[in-house]
Amino acid sequence: MKFSEMQYQRIDFEKVLSELKELEEALANAGSAEEQFAVHQRFYLLQDHVMTQFTLATIRNDINMADDFYSEEKKYYDAELPGYHAAVVSYKHKLFRSRFRAELTEILGPVAFKNMELAEKSVNEALIPLMQEENTLATEYNKLLASASIDWQGEKKNLSLMEPYLRHRDRKIRVEAWQKYTEFFSEHQEKIDDIYDKLVKNRTAQGQKMGYDNYLPLGDCRMMRNCYTRSDMQNFRKQVKEDLVPFAEKLHERRRQRLGLEKLHYYDEDVYFTNGNPAPIGTPEDILAAGLRMYTELSPETARFMKTMCDMELFDVAGRPNKRTGGYMTMLPDYKVPFIFANFNGSSGDADVITHECGHAFQGYLTAADPIREHNDLTMDIAESHSMPMEFFTNPWMELLFGARAEDYRTMQFEDAVTFIPYGTMVDEFQEIVYQNPGLTSHERDAVWLDLEKQYRPHMDYTGNTYLSAGGFWKKQHHIFDLPLYYIDYCLAGTNQLQYKLWMGRDYREAWQSYMKLVKLSASDFFNGVVEKAGLINPFEDGCLRYIIKKLEKDL
Repeated sequence: MKFSEMQYQRIDFEKVLSELKELEEALANAGSAEEQFAVHQRFYLLQDHVMTQFTLATIRNDINMADDFYSEEKKYYDAELPGYHAAVVSYKHKLFRSRFRAELTEILGPVAFKNMELAEKSVNEALIPLMQEENTLATEYNKLLASASIDWQGEKKNLSLMEPYLRHRDRKIRVEAWQKYTEFFSEHQEKIDDIYDKLVKNRTAQGQKMGYDNYLPLGDCRMMRNCYTRSDMQNFRKQVKEDLVPFAEKLHERRRQRLGLEKLHYYDEDVYFTNGNPAPIGTPEDILAAGLRMYTELSPETARFMKTMCDMELFDVAGRPNKRTGGYMTMLPDYKVPFIFANFNGSSGDADVITHECGHAFQGYLTAADPIREHNDLTMDIAESHSMPMEFFTNPWMELLFGARAEDYRTMQFEDAVTFIPYGTMVDEFQEIVYQNPGLTSHERDAVWLDLEKQYRPHMDYTGNTYLSAGGFWKKQHHIFDLPLYYIDYCLAGTNQLQYKLWMGRDYREAWQSYMKLVKLSASDFFNGVVEKAGLINPFEDGCLRYIIKKLEKDL
Protein backbone atom coordinates (compact mmCIF):
# COMPACT_ATOMS: atom_id res chain seq x y z
CA MET A 1 0.00 0.00 0.00
CA LYS A 2 1.28 3.44 -0.93
CA PHE A 3 1.34 6.26 1.60
CA SER A 4 -1.30 8.21 -0.34
CA GLU A 5 -3.67 5.22 -0.03
CA MET A 6 -3.41 5.00 3.75
CA GLN A 7 -6.75 5.98 5.20
CA TYR A 8 -6.90 8.58 7.93
CA GLN A 9 -9.69 8.66 10.51
CA ARG A 10 -9.71 10.92 13.55
CA ILE A 11 -9.19 9.00 16.78
CA ASP A 12 -12.17 9.01 19.13
CA PHE A 13 -10.34 9.53 22.39
CA GLU A 14 -13.45 9.04 24.50
CA LYS A 15 -13.68 5.52 23.09
CA VAL A 16 -9.92 4.95 23.44
CA LEU A 17 -9.91 6.04 27.09
CA SER A 18 -12.79 3.64 27.75
CA GLU A 19 -10.83 0.82 26.12
CA LEU A 20 -7.81 1.63 28.28
CA LYS A 21 -9.98 1.35 31.40
CA GLU A 22 -11.18 -2.05 30.19
CA LEU A 23 -7.58 -3.13 29.73
CA GLU A 24 -6.73 -2.00 33.26
CA GLU A 25 -9.60 -4.14 34.60
CA ALA A 26 -8.45 -7.09 32.51
CA LEU A 27 -4.94 -6.73 33.95
CA ALA A 28 -6.34 -6.73 37.48
CA ASN A 29 -8.41 -9.87 36.78
CA ALA A 30 -5.65 -11.81 35.02
CA GLY A 31 -4.49 -14.90 36.89
CA SER A 32 -0.96 -15.23 35.49
CA ALA A 33 1.84 -13.37 33.80
CA GLU A 34 0.87 -15.01 30.50
CA GLU A 35 -2.70 -13.71 30.81
CA GLN A 36 -1.43 -10.23 31.63
CA PHE A 37 0.90 -10.31 28.65
CA ALA A 38 -2.07 -11.28 26.45
CA VAL A 39 -3.86 -8.16 27.75
CA HIS A 40 -0.74 -6.13 27.07
CA GLN A 41 -0.71 -7.36 23.48
CA ARG A 42 -4.21 -5.87 23.11
CA PHE A 43 -2.72 -2.61 24.41
CA TYR A 44 -0.07 -2.80 21.68
CA LEU A 45 -2.79 -2.94 19.01
CA LEU A 46 -4.62 0.03 20.51
CA GLN A 47 -1.44 2.09 20.90
CA ASP A 48 -0.33 1.24 17.36
CA HIS A 49 -3.63 2.41 15.90
CA VAL A 50 -3.71 5.67 17.86
CA MET A 51 -0.14 6.53 16.92
CA THR A 52 -0.64 5.58 13.26
CA GLN A 53 -3.63 7.89 12.85
CA PHE A 54 -1.93 10.69 14.77
CA THR A 55 1.22 10.28 12.66
CA LEU A 56 -0.72 10.32 9.40
CA ALA A 57 -2.38 13.59 10.45
CA THR A 58 0.96 15.05 11.57
CA ILE A 59 2.79 14.17 8.35
CA ARG A 60 0.02 15.54 6.18
CA ASN A 61 -0.12 18.72 8.24
CA ASP A 62 3.68 19.09 7.96
CA ILE A 63 3.52 18.57 4.19
CA ASN A 64 1.22 21.59 3.92
CA MET A 65 0.78 23.65 7.06
CA ALA A 66 -1.75 25.81 5.21
CA ASP A 67 -4.11 22.82 4.81
CA ASP A 68 -7.10 23.76 6.97
CA PHE A 69 -8.29 20.19 7.53
CA TYR A 70 -5.03 18.81 8.88
CA SER A 71 -4.31 22.04 10.76
CA GLU A 72 -7.52 21.43 12.67
CA GLU A 73 -6.55 17.78 13.20
CA LYS A 74 -3.20 18.92 14.63
CA LYS A 75 -5.03 21.24 17.04
CA TYR A 76 -7.27 18.35 18.01
CA TYR A 77 -4.32 16.09 18.88
CA ASP A 78 -2.49 18.92 20.67
CA ALA A 79 -5.52 19.13 22.97
CA GLU A 80 -6.31 15.41 23.31
CA LEU A 81 -2.94 13.66 23.45
CA PRO A 82 -1.92 14.88 26.93
CA GLY A 83 -5.02 13.22 28.39
CA TYR A 84 -4.34 10.07 26.40
CA HIS A 85 -0.71 9.97 27.57
CA ALA A 86 -1.86 10.34 31.18
CA ALA A 87 -4.27 7.41 30.68
CA VAL A 88 -1.48 5.29 29.16
CA VAL A 89 0.68 6.06 32.22
CA SER A 90 -2.24 4.97 34.43
CA TYR A 91 -2.51 1.68 32.50
CA LYS A 92 1.22 1.08 32.70
CA HIS A 93 1.10 1.90 36.40
CA LYS A 94 -1.05 -1.23 36.83
CA LEU A 95 1.39 -3.25 34.77
CA PHE A 96 4.36 -1.81 36.67
CA ARG A 97 2.82 -2.87 39.98
CA SER A 98 1.75 -6.31 38.77
CA ARG A 99 2.04 -9.17 41.23
CA PHE A 100 3.63 -11.04 38.31
CA ARG A 101 6.28 -8.36 37.85
CA ALA A 102 9.24 -10.78 37.95
CA GLU A 103 7.79 -13.00 35.21
CA LEU A 104 6.75 -10.00 33.12
CA THR A 105 10.28 -8.59 33.40
CA GLU A 106 11.52 -11.82 31.84
CA ILE A 107 9.10 -11.25 28.93
CA LEU A 108 9.38 -7.49 28.41
CA GLY A 109 12.87 -6.86 29.76
CA PRO A 110 14.14 -4.53 32.53
CA VAL A 111 14.35 -1.48 30.26
CA ALA A 112 10.57 -1.55 29.77
CA PHE A 113 9.91 -1.34 33.50
CA LYS A 114 12.52 1.33 34.09
CA ASN A 115 10.86 3.41 31.39
CA MET A 116 7.47 2.86 33.01
CA GLU A 117 8.94 4.18 36.25
CA LEU A 118 10.23 7.28 34.46
CA ALA A 119 6.86 7.75 32.74
CA GLU A 120 5.13 7.82 36.12
CA LYS A 121 7.50 10.59 37.16
CA SER A 122 6.83 12.60 34.02
CA VAL A 123 3.08 13.03 33.73
CA ASN A 124 -0.14 13.07 35.71
CA GLU A 125 -3.60 14.50 35.21
CA ALA A 126 -2.71 17.76 36.97
CA LEU A 127 -0.29 18.53 34.12
CA ILE A 128 -2.77 18.08 31.27
CA PRO A 129 -3.74 21.78 30.85
CA LEU A 130 -0.08 22.79 30.92
CA MET A 131 0.87 20.05 28.44
CA GLN A 132 -1.90 21.19 26.11
CA GLU A 133 -0.61 24.75 26.30
CA GLU A 134 2.95 23.51 25.69
CA ASN A 135 1.83 21.68 22.53
CA THR A 136 0.01 24.77 21.29
CA LEU A 137 3.05 26.99 21.85
CA ALA A 138 5.41 24.58 20.06
CA THR A 139 2.98 24.37 17.12
CA GLU A 140 2.77 28.17 17.05
CA TYR A 141 6.57 28.41 16.77
CA ASN A 142 6.74 25.88 13.93
CA LYS A 143 3.88 27.51 12.04
CA LEU A 144 5.61 30.87 12.38
CA LEU A 145 8.81 29.49 10.86
CA ALA A 146 6.86 27.68 8.12
CA SER A 147 5.16 30.97 7.21
CA ALA A 148 8.45 32.61 6.21
CA SER A 149 8.29 34.08 2.71
CA ILE A 150 11.64 35.65 1.90
CA ASP A 151 11.99 37.81 -1.20
CA TRP A 152 15.06 36.39 -2.90
CA GLN A 153 16.08 37.30 -6.44
CA GLY A 154 12.48 37.83 -7.51
CA GLU A 155 11.19 34.62 -5.92
CA LYS A 156 9.61 33.81 -2.58
CA LYS A 157 11.64 31.34 -0.51
CA ASN A 158 10.89 29.65 2.78
CA LEU A 159 13.64 29.12 5.36
CA SER A 160 14.57 25.65 4.07
CA LEU A 161 14.85 26.85 0.48
CA MET A 162 17.23 29.62 1.60
CA GLU A 163 19.74 27.07 2.90
CA PRO A 164 21.74 26.65 -0.35
CA TYR A 165 22.35 30.41 -0.49
CA LEU A 166 23.59 30.44 3.12
CA ARG A 167 26.32 28.05 1.92
CA HIS A 168 26.87 29.54 -1.55
CA ARG A 169 30.41 29.56 -2.98
CA ASP A 170 30.13 33.33 -3.53
CA ARG A 171 30.80 35.07 -0.23
CA LYS A 172 28.76 38.13 -1.21
CA ILE A 173 25.73 35.95 -1.87
CA ARG A 174 26.19 34.22 1.50
CA VAL A 175 26.32 37.54 3.32
CA GLU A 176 23.17 38.76 1.58
CA ALA A 177 21.36 35.46 2.16
CA TRP A 178 22.21 35.45 5.85
CA GLN A 179 21.03 39.04 6.12
CA LYS A 180 17.68 38.14 4.52
CA TYR A 181 17.42 34.95 6.58
CA THR A 182 18.07 36.65 9.90
CA GLU A 183 15.81 39.57 8.99
CA PHE A 184 12.90 37.15 9.30
CA PHE A 185 13.97 36.22 12.84
CA SER A 186 14.70 39.85 13.70
CA GLU A 187 11.29 40.97 12.49
CA HIS A 188 9.62 38.22 14.57
CA GLN A 189 12.04 38.40 17.48
CA GLU A 190 9.52 39.67 19.99
CA LYS A 191 7.05 36.92 19.07
CA ILE A 192 9.70 34.17 19.16
CA ASP A 193 11.04 35.40 22.50
CA ASP A 194 7.50 35.52 23.89
CA ILE A 195 6.77 31.95 22.75
CA TYR A 196 9.98 30.66 24.31
CA ASP A 197 9.48 32.59 27.52
CA LYS A 198 6.02 31.04 27.85
CA LEU A 199 7.45 27.59 27.09
CA VAL A 200 10.12 27.95 29.80
CA LYS A 201 7.60 29.13 32.37
CA ASN A 202 5.13 26.43 31.33
CA ARG A 203 7.70 23.65 31.62
CA THR A 204 8.99 25.03 34.90
CA ALA A 205 5.44 24.98 36.27
CA GLN A 206 5.09 21.35 35.11
CA GLY A 207 8.31 20.42 36.90
CA GLN A 208 7.22 22.13 40.10
CA LYS A 209 3.82 20.42 40.00
CA MET A 210 5.69 17.11 39.93
CA GLY A 211 7.68 18.15 43.00
CA TYR A 212 10.92 19.20 41.29
CA ASP A 213 12.77 22.49 41.70
CA ASN A 214 12.72 23.10 37.95
CA TYR A 215 11.98 21.42 34.64
CA LEU A 216 15.26 19.50 34.26
CA PRO A 217 14.39 16.35 36.28
CA LEU A 218 11.00 16.16 34.56
CA GLY A 219 12.58 16.72 31.14
CA ASP A 220 15.17 14.01 31.78
CA CYS A 221 12.38 11.57 32.68
CA ARG A 222 10.54 12.46 29.47
CA MET A 223 13.73 11.88 27.49
CA MET A 224 13.96 8.49 29.27
CA ARG A 225 17.43 9.07 30.68
CA ASN A 226 17.29 5.60 32.18
CA CYS A 227 20.92 4.71 32.81
CA TYR A 228 22.85 7.95 33.36
CA THR A 229 22.43 11.18 35.28
CA ARG A 230 22.69 14.90 34.61
CA SER A 231 26.11 14.86 36.31
CA ASP A 232 27.23 12.25 33.74
CA MET A 233 26.10 14.61 30.97
CA GLN A 234 27.94 17.50 32.61
CA ASN A 235 31.11 15.41 32.77
CA PHE A 236 30.71 14.52 29.07
CA ARG A 237 30.45 18.23 28.25
CA LYS A 238 33.62 18.80 30.26
CA GLN A 239 35.44 16.24 28.09
CA VAL A 240 34.12 17.97 24.97
CA LYS A 241 35.53 21.31 26.10
CA GLU A 242 38.89 19.89 27.14
CA ASP A 243 39.54 17.22 24.49
CA LEU A 244 37.36 17.82 21.45
CA VAL A 245 37.09 21.62 21.13
CA PRO A 246 40.87 22.06 20.51
CA PHE A 247 40.73 19.44 17.74
CA ALA A 248 37.58 20.99 16.24
CA GLU A 249 39.30 24.38 16.19
CA LYS A 250 42.21 22.81 14.28
CA LEU A 251 39.71 21.61 11.68
CA HIS A 252 38.20 25.08 11.46
CA GLU A 253 41.71 26.49 10.95
CA ARG A 254 42.40 23.91 8.24
CA ARG A 255 39.14 24.94 6.57
CA ARG A 256 40.09 28.64 6.80
CA GLN A 257 43.35 27.93 5.01
CA ARG A 258 41.58 25.82 2.38
CA LEU A 259 39.17 28.70 1.73
CA GLY A 260 42.04 31.20 1.58
CA LEU A 261 40.43 33.52 4.14
CA GLU A 262 42.14 35.76 6.67
CA LYS A 263 39.39 35.03 9.18
CA LEU A 264 36.28 32.85 9.38
CA HIS A 265 32.99 34.68 9.87
CA TYR A 266 29.55 33.27 10.65
CA TYR A 267 28.67 33.18 6.94
CA ASP A 268 31.71 30.96 6.31
CA GLU A 269 30.74 28.44 8.99
CA ASP A 270 29.13 25.90 6.68
CA VAL A 271 31.38 26.41 3.64
CA TYR A 272 34.23 23.96 3.02
CA PHE A 273 35.67 24.61 -0.45
CA THR A 274 36.44 27.63 -2.62
CA ASN A 275 34.40 26.13 -5.47
CA GLY A 276 31.46 25.66 -3.09
CA ASN A 277 30.24 22.69 -1.12
CA PRO A 278 29.62 19.50 -3.08
CA ALA A 279 25.95 19.08 -3.94
CA PRO A 280 24.08 15.95 -5.01
CA ILE A 281 23.69 15.41 -8.72
CA GLY A 282 20.23 15.49 -10.27
CA THR A 283 16.64 15.80 -9.16
CA PRO A 284 15.09 14.47 -5.94
CA GLU A 285 14.03 11.43 -7.99
CA ASP A 286 17.64 10.93 -9.12
CA ILE A 287 18.85 11.11 -5.52
CA LEU A 288 16.31 8.53 -4.40
CA ALA A 289 17.33 6.29 -7.32
CA ALA A 290 20.98 6.60 -6.26
CA GLY A 291 19.96 5.74 -2.72
CA LEU A 292 18.14 2.64 -3.95
CA ARG A 293 21.24 1.42 -5.78
CA MET A 294 23.48 2.24 -2.80
CA TYR A 295 21.40 0.29 -0.29
CA THR A 296 20.88 -2.56 -2.75
CA GLU A 297 24.65 -3.03 -2.90
CA LEU A 298 25.34 -2.42 0.80
CA SER A 299 23.58 -5.51 2.18
CA PRO A 300 20.56 -7.78 1.57
CA GLU A 301 18.77 -6.20 4.55
CA THR A 302 19.26 -2.62 3.34
CA ALA A 303 18.22 -3.69 -0.19
CA ARG A 304 14.83 -4.96 1.03
CA PHE A 305 14.40 -1.87 3.18
CA MET A 306 15.01 0.68 0.43
CA LYS A 307 12.87 -1.17 -2.11
CA THR A 308 9.96 -1.08 0.36
CA MET A 309 10.48 2.64 1.01
CA CYS A 310 10.41 3.46 -2.70
CA ASP A 311 7.59 1.09 -3.66
CA MET A 312 5.31 2.42 -0.89
CA GLU A 313 6.28 6.06 -1.55
CA LEU A 314 7.44 6.54 2.03
CA PHE A 315 9.45 9.68 1.23
CA ASP A 316 8.21 13.27 1.05
CA VAL A 317 11.39 15.19 0.40
CA ALA A 318 10.69 18.00 -2.09
CA GLY A 319 10.87 21.54 -0.69
CA ARG A 320 7.62 23.47 -1.14
CA PRO A 321 5.92 26.62 0.18
CA ASN A 322 4.00 26.12 3.45
CA LYS A 323 5.87 22.91 4.19
CA ARG A 324 7.27 22.54 7.69
CA THR A 325 11.01 23.18 7.93
CA GLY A 326 13.49 20.44 8.83
CA GLY A 327 13.30 16.70 8.42
CA TYR A 328 12.61 13.55 10.39
CA MET A 329 11.84 9.85 10.31
CA THR A 330 8.73 8.51 11.97
CA MET A 331 6.97 5.15 12.13
CA LEU A 332 3.52 4.08 10.95
CA PRO A 333 3.02 1.15 13.36
CA ASP A 334 -0.12 -0.35 11.80
CA TYR A 335 1.76 -0.72 8.52
CA LYS A 336 5.10 -1.62 10.16
CA VAL A 337 6.97 0.84 7.97
CA PRO A 338 8.89 4.09 8.46
CA PHE A 339 8.25 7.41 6.73
CA ILE A 340 10.85 10.06 5.90
CA PHE A 341 9.99 13.77 5.74
CA ALA A 342 12.51 16.31 4.44
CA ASN A 343 13.01 19.49 2.44
CA PHE A 344 15.40 18.87 -0.46
CA ASN A 345 16.99 22.16 -1.47
CA GLY A 346 19.89 21.20 -3.72
CA SER A 347 22.46 21.16 -0.92
CA SER A 348 24.49 18.33 0.57
CA GLY A 349 21.78 18.09 3.23
CA ASP A 350 19.72 16.23 0.63
CA ALA A 351 22.26 13.40 0.77
CA ASP A 352 22.09 13.42 4.56
CA VAL A 353 18.42 12.45 4.27
CA ILE A 354 19.43 9.37 2.28
CA THR A 355 22.08 8.49 4.88
CA HIS A 356 21.09 9.88 8.30
CA GLU A 357 17.30 9.62 8.13
CA CYS A 358 17.55 6.30 6.32
CA GLY A 359 19.67 5.07 9.24
CA HIS A 360 16.72 5.74 11.53
CA ALA A 361 14.29 4.25 9.04
CA PHE A 362 16.39 1.11 8.47
CA GLN A 363 16.39 0.33 12.17
CA GLY A 364 12.63 0.95 12.39
CA TYR A 365 11.99 -1.25 9.36
CA LEU A 366 14.23 -4.05 10.62
CA THR A 367 12.64 -4.24 14.09
CA ALA A 368 9.03 -3.22 13.34
CA ALA A 369 7.76 -6.78 13.74
CA ASP A 370 9.39 -7.29 17.18
CA PRO A 371 6.58 -8.78 19.31
CA ILE A 372 7.81 -6.76 22.31
CA ARG A 373 6.93 -3.17 21.41
CA GLU A 374 8.97 -1.80 24.30
CA HIS A 375 12.09 -2.89 22.42
CA ASN A 376 11.36 -0.01 20.06
CA ASP A 377 10.77 2.57 22.78
CA LEU A 378 14.13 4.01 21.80
CA THR A 379 15.91 6.58 23.84
CA MET A 380 17.23 9.24 21.50
CA ASP A 381 20.89 8.48 22.25
CA ILE A 382 20.34 4.95 20.91
CA ALA A 383 18.16 6.15 18.01
CA GLU A 384 20.80 8.64 16.85
CA SER A 385 23.44 5.92 17.17
CA HIS A 386 21.54 4.12 14.41
CA SER A 387 21.38 7.11 12.06
CA MET A 388 24.70 8.91 12.46
CA PRO A 389 27.03 5.94 11.78
CA MET A 390 25.02 5.17 8.63
CA GLU A 391 26.35 8.47 7.26
CA PHE A 392 29.83 6.92 7.23
CA PHE A 393 28.82 3.37 6.29
CA THR A 394 27.46 4.73 3.01
CA ASN A 395 30.70 6.61 2.19
CA PRO A 396 31.87 4.12 -0.47
CA TRP A 397 28.82 4.98 -2.62
CA MET A 398 29.08 8.77 -2.54
CA GLU A 399 30.18 8.83 -6.20
CA LEU A 400 26.57 7.91 -7.01
CA LEU A 401 25.39 11.10 -5.34
CA PHE A 402 28.28 13.52 -5.87
CA GLY A 403 30.18 12.25 -8.89
CA ALA A 404 33.69 13.74 -9.15
CA ARG A 405 33.20 15.61 -5.89
CA ALA A 406 32.58 12.55 -3.74
CA GLU A 407 35.91 12.91 -1.93
CA ASP A 408 35.15 16.56 -1.19
CA TYR A 409 31.88 15.42 0.35
CA ARG A 410 33.62 12.83 2.51
CA THR A 411 36.06 15.49 3.77
CA MET A 412 33.22 17.88 4.54
CA GLN A 413 31.18 15.15 6.20
CA PHE A 414 34.04 14.16 8.50
CA GLU A 415 34.87 17.73 9.54
CA ASP A 416 31.18 18.46 10.12
CA ALA A 417 30.79 15.32 12.28
CA VAL A 418 33.61 16.45 14.56
CA THR A 419 32.70 20.13 14.75
CA PHE A 420 29.02 19.42 15.37
CA ILE A 421 29.68 17.87 18.78
CA PRO A 422 30.82 21.15 20.40
CA TYR A 423 27.73 22.86 18.97
CA GLY A 424 25.44 20.09 20.20
CA THR A 425 26.83 20.12 23.72
CA MET A 426 26.55 23.91 23.73
CA VAL A 427 22.82 23.60 22.94
CA ASP A 428 22.53 21.13 25.83
CA GLU A 429 24.32 23.39 28.31
CA PHE A 430 22.28 26.39 27.12
CA GLN A 431 19.05 24.57 27.92
CA GLU A 432 20.35 23.43 31.28
CA ILE A 433 21.20 27.02 32.25
CA VAL A 434 17.84 28.32 30.98
CA TYR A 435 15.80 25.80 32.97
CA GLN A 436 17.93 26.25 36.06
CA ASN A 437 17.21 29.98 35.78
CA PRO A 438 13.67 30.27 34.38
CA GLY A 439 13.47 33.94 35.31
CA LEU A 440 16.10 34.99 32.77
CA THR A 441 14.96 37.68 30.36
CA SER A 442 15.26 37.18 26.61
CA HIS A 443 18.34 39.45 26.56
CA GLU A 444 19.93 37.45 29.37
CA ARG A 445 19.31 34.19 27.49
CA ASP A 446 20.99 35.69 24.44
CA ALA A 447 23.96 36.64 26.63
CA VAL A 448 24.19 33.06 27.94
CA TRP A 449 24.35 31.82 24.33
CA LEU A 450 27.14 34.23 23.43
CA ASP A 451 29.15 33.21 26.52
CA LEU A 452 28.82 29.53 25.59
CA GLU A 453 29.94 30.33 22.03
CA LYS A 454 33.27 31.52 23.45
CA GLN A 455 33.73 28.19 25.23
CA TYR A 456 32.57 25.81 22.51
CA ARG A 457 33.14 27.73 19.25
CA PRO A 458 35.79 30.37 19.99
CA HIS A 459 36.42 30.97 16.28
CA MET A 460 32.84 32.17 15.68
CA ASP A 461 32.58 35.81 14.56
CA TYR A 462 29.18 37.46 13.98
CA THR A 463 30.59 40.85 12.98
CA GLY A 464 28.25 42.65 10.58
CA ASN A 465 25.04 40.92 11.62
CA THR A 466 23.25 42.83 14.37
CA TYR A 467 20.79 40.05 15.17
CA LEU A 468 23.38 37.28 15.49
CA SER A 469 25.88 39.54 17.30
CA ALA A 470 23.23 40.02 19.97
CA GLY A 471 23.01 36.24 20.55
CA GLY A 472 19.99 35.28 18.46
CA PHE A 473 21.41 32.25 16.60
CA TRP A 474 19.76 29.72 18.93
CA LYS A 475 16.23 30.82 18.00
CA LYS A 476 16.37 28.97 14.68
CA GLN A 477 17.12 25.67 16.47
CA HIS A 478 13.64 24.16 16.66
CA HIS A 479 14.67 21.39 19.10
CA ILE A 480 15.10 24.05 21.80
CA PHE A 481 11.44 24.96 21.37
CA ASP A 482 9.62 21.73 20.62
CA LEU A 483 11.99 18.96 21.76
CA PRO A 484 13.47 20.25 25.03
CA LEU A 485 16.70 18.61 26.24
CA TYR A 486 16.99 16.65 22.97
CA TYR A 487 20.51 17.43 21.76
CA ILE A 488 23.05 15.78 24.02
CA ASP A 489 21.78 12.58 22.36
CA TYR A 490 23.25 13.69 19.02
CA CYS A 491 26.59 14.25 20.72
CA LEU A 492 26.69 10.86 22.42
CA ALA A 493 25.71 9.22 19.13
CA GLY A 494 28.27 11.39 17.33
CA THR A 495 30.93 9.93 19.60
CA ASN A 496 29.77 6.44 18.56
CA GLN A 497 29.78 7.60 14.94
CA LEU A 498 33.43 8.62 15.14
CA GLN A 499 34.28 5.28 16.75
CA TYR A 500 32.65 3.50 13.83
CA LYS A 501 34.62 5.63 11.38
CA LEU A 502 37.85 4.49 13.00
CA TRP A 503 36.57 0.90 13.05
CA MET A 504 35.66 1.02 9.33
CA GLY A 505 39.20 2.12 8.59
CA ARG A 506 40.47 -1.06 10.26
CA ASP A 507 37.82 -3.54 9.08
CA TYR A 508 34.68 -2.33 7.29
CA ARG A 509 32.78 -5.65 7.40
CA GLU A 510 33.51 -6.18 11.07
CA ALA A 511 32.29 -2.66 11.80
CA TRP A 512 29.10 -3.34 9.80
CA GLN A 513 28.47 -6.53 11.76
CA SER A 514 28.78 -4.53 14.98
CA TYR A 515 26.38 -1.92 13.60
CA MET A 516 23.82 -4.60 12.64
CA LYS A 517 24.07 -5.97 16.17
CA LEU A 518 23.52 -2.46 17.56
CA VAL A 519 20.46 -1.96 15.34
CA LYS A 520 18.89 -5.30 16.23
CA LEU A 521 19.50 -4.80 19.97
CA SER A 522 17.24 -1.76 19.64
CA ALA A 523 16.08 -0.81 23.18
CA SER A 524 16.23 -4.34 24.58
CA ASP A 525 19.06 -3.06 26.77
CA PHE A 526 20.03 0.32 28.23
CA PHE A 527 22.25 2.71 26.26
CA ASN A 528 25.32 1.76 28.28
CA GLY A 529 24.62 -1.95 27.74
CA VAL A 530 23.90 -1.62 24.01
CA VAL A 531 27.13 0.30 23.45
CA GLU A 532 29.15 -2.30 25.34
CA LYS A 533 27.53 -5.25 23.52
CA ALA A 534 28.27 -3.60 20.17
CA GLY A 535 31.96 -3.36 21.12
CA LEU A 536 32.11 0.44 21.47
CA ILE A 537 33.64 2.55 24.24
CA ASN A 538 30.98 4.20 26.39
CA PRO A 539 31.04 7.96 25.59
CA PHE A 540 30.65 8.70 29.31
CA GLU A 541 33.87 6.84 30.13
CA ASP A 542 36.66 9.22 31.07
CA GLY A 543 39.20 9.34 28.29
CA CYS A 544 36.82 8.15 25.55
CA LEU A 545 36.97 11.39 23.54
CA ARG A 546 40.71 11.78 24.19
CA TYR A 547 41.31 8.30 22.76
CA ILE A 548 39.16 8.99 19.67
CA ILE A 549 40.78 12.35 18.96
CA LYS A 550 44.28 10.90 19.33
CA LYS A 551 43.44 8.24 16.70
CA LEU A 552 41.80 10.76 14.37
CA GLU A 553 44.75 13.14 14.59
CA LYS A 554 47.06 10.28 13.70
CA ASP A 555 44.91 9.42 10.67
CA LEU A 556 44.89 13.05 9.54
